[in-house]
Parts: sequence; C-alpha cells; structure tokens
Amino acid sequence: PHGPLQNVLIVGAGEAGAMVVRELRQNPQMGLVPVGFIDDDPGKHGVLLNRVRVLGGRSAIPRLVLEREVDQVIIAMPSAPGKTIREIVTICEEAGVRARIVPGIYELLGGGVKLNQLRDVQIDDLLRREPVKTDTAQVEALLRGKRVLVTGAGGSIGSELCRQILRCGPASLVLLGHGENSIFEIHNELRRDLDDPSAPRLADGKPALIPVIADVRFAERLQAIFSRYRPEVVFHAAAHKHVPLMEANLADAITNNVLGTLRVVEASATTGVEHLVLISTDKAVNPTSIMGATKRVAELIVQAAARRTGCAYVAVRFGNVLGSRGSVVPFFQKQIAAGGPVTVTHPDVRRYFMTIPEAVQLVLQAATMGRGSEVFVLDMGEPVRISDLARDLIRLSGLEPERDIEIKYTGLRPGEKLFEELFNTGEDYGRTEHEKIFRYRNGRIGDSEGSLNARLDALFEAARCQDEDAMFAGLRELVPEYAGDEKVAT
Repeated sequence: PHGPLQNVLIVGAGEAGAMVVRELRQNPQMGLVPVGFIDDDPGKHGVLLNRVRVLGGRSAIPRLVLEREVDQVIIAMPSAPGKTIREIVTICEEAGVRARIVPGIYELLGGGVKLNQLRDVQIDDLLRREPVKTDTAQVEALLRGKRVLVTGAGGSIGSELCRQILRCGPASLVLLGHGENSIFEIHNELRRDLDDPSAPRLADGKPALIPVIADVRFAERLQAIFSRYRPEVVFHAAAHKHVPLMEANLADAITNNVLGTLRVVEASATTGVEHLVLISTDKAVNPTSIMGATKRVAELIVQAAARRTGCAYVAVRFGNVLGSRGSVVPFFQKQIAAGGPVTVTHPDVRRYFMTIPEAVQLVLQAATMGRGSEVFVLDMGEPVRISDLARDLIRLSGLEPERDIEIKYTGLRPGEKLFEELFNTGEDYGRTEHEKIFRYRNGRIGDSEGSLNARLDALFEAARCQDEDAMFAGLRELVPEYAGDEKVAT
C-alpha cells in the first residue's frame, strides 16, 4: 500500500456500507482498513456485517475516533436526507476526523458503489432530500426504441436529460445545441458510456448518437433536422436563463426563449412528434423578470400547440438546480477560494433547490403523464435560505463563517424576488399520481390561437426593431401578471 494504513469507520450498516467494505478489501492498495460500522438502529449494534462489527450509533463517533485511532469516516447512506448528513458531518468536524461520502442514490443509478466515487462531502449532500420514488418502468416504456431529440443538450439540464434518456435505450438520440464546445463534451462523454461494457444497455444494439449544432431560432434549419431525424419525443431545454443578464438583453431573451420555442413546437407539429416537454421555471410564475416572462409565453405556446394538435405537449416547471451552470454554488466556491467575502443579495432571500439528476428524473416522469397542454410543477421541498447555504459551503471548505470568511449583503438585483412562487394566483392545480409532481390547468385558456399568434408577431417585430418599449408592452399583452420594468417592491 502507498503510505501508512488508515483506519476507517463506516456510517450506515446497510447495502451501501457492505459494498464499501467489499471494495476496501478488494483494493488493499488503497490502504484503508474498515475498523467498524456506525448505525443508529440499535437492533444492529454488535452485529457483524462482512466480518466488521457495528460499534454503536452516531453519538459514539468521537469516542471511537480516539479509541480506534480512526483517520477517516465514510458515510454510506445514499438515501439519507441532507439533515442527517449535516448532523454526521458536524460530529466528524468536532471529532477532528475527515468525512467522505458515498454519492446519493441519483448519482449511483445503474451501478453499485465504487471506491473512485468516494468523495468529500458536498453541498448537494447537505441539501439532499428524501429520494423521489420514480416509476422507471414507465419512463423506459416511453423512451425505449424511440427516436429522441434534446435541445440545449450541452447545458446542465440538457446534458443530464441525455444521460438518463440513454439509460432507457432509445433508438436514436439527437443532441442539439448552439454552443459547439458543450455539445462536443456531452457527445464524447456519452460515446464513452456506450462503449463501456458495464454500462446499462436496454436497446438492441447501440442507440445512434447524433450531435447537431443549430440555433433554435432558424425555422428552415430546424425543419431540416426534424425531417431528417424524425424524432418522436422532444425535450426542449434550450433557453437563456440568467435573470440580470436578460434584463439587459431583451431582444435576445425574446427571440431565444419565445421565438425559439415557437420554432421547435412548429417543427415538432409538422413532423408528427408525439411527445414534447418544455423545460420551464418557477420564475414563470407571476414573473418579475424578462427571463420569467419569456418562459411564461413559451408555456402558452406549448399549451396552444397541444390543443391544436391533440398531442402530448407539456411544460415542466422547477426552481434552481444545484451545480447547474450559473447556479450560486460554484459562484460562492470561487469567492471562498479567493478568501471571501461571500456576497449574498439579502439575508432573507430563499430559493428552492434540487439536484440536477433529481430534477431530470422528475421531468422524465412528468413526460410519461402528459396528455397535452398541462403544466407540471415539481415539488421542490422546502426553500433554502441562501445565507445558510453560504455558511454551509464555508464550513465544508474547512473554514469558519464570519471568522475566516465574511458574508456580505449586496441588495437585490433587477428582476429578483425574495422568494419564488410555484403557482400563479388563481391557477387551478392538483396532485398527480406522483407525490412530487403537481399538474395545473391554467385559468387563461380562453385566448384564441389567433389572438396568441397576433400578439407573438407583434412581440417578434418589436424584438427585430430593438424597440424596448414595444417589447415590454408585447410581453405585458401576453402575460398580464408580468410586473416588469416598474421596479419590484420587496
């Protein structure tokens, strides 16, 4: 082994814990020696699991660290909620021992625990919620052997959609994106996965992976792609999403988020796509930002097309995803690495958070429920206070908030709310057969398609002429509840 042997305690005497012990024994070169299990179930205390004894509950960690000269604690609880992980990490910090973790259940889909997956505890682990039970058989039935197309396939949600779709064994998967580098990356990654003999394979033979560089705003190009690859299921994840940036770039927010959606929906309708899912956002509810208002209009376009075609075209809304590009976590990590301060807009700002794989799993589930023109809303759990998130990140970096790294409040930015809402006032929504997915039918279905089209034409004309006043007016026509430009009262 390299260097001295290290004594390891494993928290969680279950399936994952047993796998960790097996892996440690099969890889003696790692120099990690399992000296005991920790489990809060008193019924397991004293029991031997893979020749390693369960020595007590989590409160025994500090004592055992001293008695057994423990160098490392491995948390093997892939489905424990964040609260539990946080408590165990705090105990380890106080006992002065390094904690590492087996990733959550979502990251382990399709395989057992491997040692190379052990990592330091990340913020995702602390915010982890009870794992969502999804009916993978339903999702597989929707996608297996089908031709699937994902727009925005290089983005954080788009690329995870592609990973999970591939596990369902589609006949082909078109990775459509505008940024060549991100499409190049995801295409290479998925190709490697397909060549990996241990990867789960459901379809007969390998699905065709087709990388396509295209801008969703160009009708002829989209029409050509759809005619050539004939997708049956489309996930539309391409969008501009940075709130302050879109406040300053109205025309592009409109052409990309609204016109782009219209073009994707038109190409889908003319080539006979059966299922289409628009990835929307909680910011589309009572929008205070350009980004939110454009996504609300995108929802209206999808609903109108569903009514016209009778096909299962739906939208799925959710809040912030952890670790997505532009999410607050990598931003805070850079600030911590630079020695602070960590900037938070307001002490009371709260956001809903989900991990990317979890959000995508629910999007796929909602896709199987869509009959047409519904907007599904994912249950995001409890909103998290951003200032608490900042403190957790500072602690995970081994530092003390306020002592080592200052937290500074900078004031809300244009278009920002203190907290997001998941439903419009007056929206009629109900539960679905899935506990984490709500379905709502929007009250404003009275708009005739003719009036929607006329309003869209006026909006696109305003964007083409770069006429800001006309763009605001056009968005307000389409989304009366949009409160933009009159600065939001907090």
